[in-house]
Amino acid sequence: MRVLLVTDWPDAGGGVETYVMQMARGLREAGDEVRVLTSSVGGGPAVADYVASGSRHPALQSVLQIANPSATGAVRRALAEFKPDVAHVSMFEMYLSPSVLAALRGVPTVLNIAYYKPICPNGLKLLPDDSRCTVRQGAVCWRGGCTSLAHWLRDRVRYARIGHEVDRVAAVVTCSAWLQRELRDAGIESAWSPWPVERPGAVFRRARAAEPLFVFTGRLAREKGVATLLHAVAQVRDQGMGIRLRVVGDGPERPALDRLTGELGLRGIVEFTGWVPQADVEAHLADAWAMVAPSLWAEPLGLTALEAIVRGIPVIASAAGGFAETVEPDVSGLLFPNGDAGALAQCLVAIASGRVMSLGVPPDVAERLMERHHPHTHILWLRTLLSEIAA
Repeated sequence: MRVLLVTDWPDAGGGVETYVMQMARGLREAGDEVRVLTSSVGGGPAVADYVASGSRHPALQSVLQIANPSATGAVRRALAEFKPDVAHVSMFEMYLSPSVLAALRGVPTVLNIAYYKPICPNGLKLLPDDSRCTVRQGAVCWRGGCTSLAHWLRDRVRYARIGHEVDRVAAVVTCSAWLQRELRDAGIESAWSPWPVERPGAVFRRARAAEPLFVFTGRLAREKGVATLLHAVAQVRDQGMGIRLRVVGDGPERPALDRLTGELGLRGIVEFTGWVPQADVEAHLADAWAMVAPSLWAEPLGLTALEAIVRGIPVIASAAGGFAETVEPDVSGLLFPNGDAGALAQCLVAIASGRVMSLGVPPDVAERLMERHHPHTHILWLRTLLSEIAA
């Protein structure tokens, strides 16, 4: 098969970008011819065969999110030169726009929806007070303060185009049973298969630190809940228990989190590593007593939990969202209500005191999860779907 992979590739590559590269590698190893089309924003051009111009400028972006002529042109070039049998599209909403789906008419297309943007203007299903949104998008988005009226009015055209193009694709796929249900509630039927996770590196060896050490990995953004984690660490400290926290990553919330660390008196307890290459994240997990994923939003999947558990590292994660499909309480980790710092503190104490998970994740549990999320299994499922659609 000739497969065209299409994705926005935003400034900070994350789970979707990792997945696209895994797909490209797996499909090529299976004998398929693969080419990649991305926007010019972020790291996509380094791996892309076709690049459409995008923009970070708010005024220009507000127009290009409705219709991006460069994206239309890039797709047409790909169709003329590559002549794909099938296309797989992810994350087109921010830079490529629905124009890529419109330009792919006539090509059997699979749309991968791995986050909330196609059904939620702020992409998070998170209200201004950090509670989860449980209603369909509409006038409630600006009445509830999630968007301005001007933004909401602009998005009427944008979401009309998105809805029209989503209805046109041959199939919609997603990353978890959680997101499948969310999409169904928004009127979109989808299929899913467990996303792939890479096995631990050949030199990886888990060796817990001498004192309780917890690690967060990811983008430092509001929805990731790192502020909640800092408050929980302060509560544990106030109980007289010595723990440490390592925050691996960077993002827009870094200055505010650094200030909060000082205000809570956590200097010397909390370490911020800044951004590190994905290949080096594994080394920062090796001495962790547990990985913490304190997301406020309902994570569509949460690859970080998978990556930790298959390395034998317990995970403390927020309960609403995809983490609950990965973390088995008292077996591979602990779950707590999203945004509840007190409940998170109790989980930290449970791990630090040795009451639970003192030996880490049992090897058979890690192996079972690895098999469920094995790249070969997912690629086989995906190739079968793409072949059926292409036919």
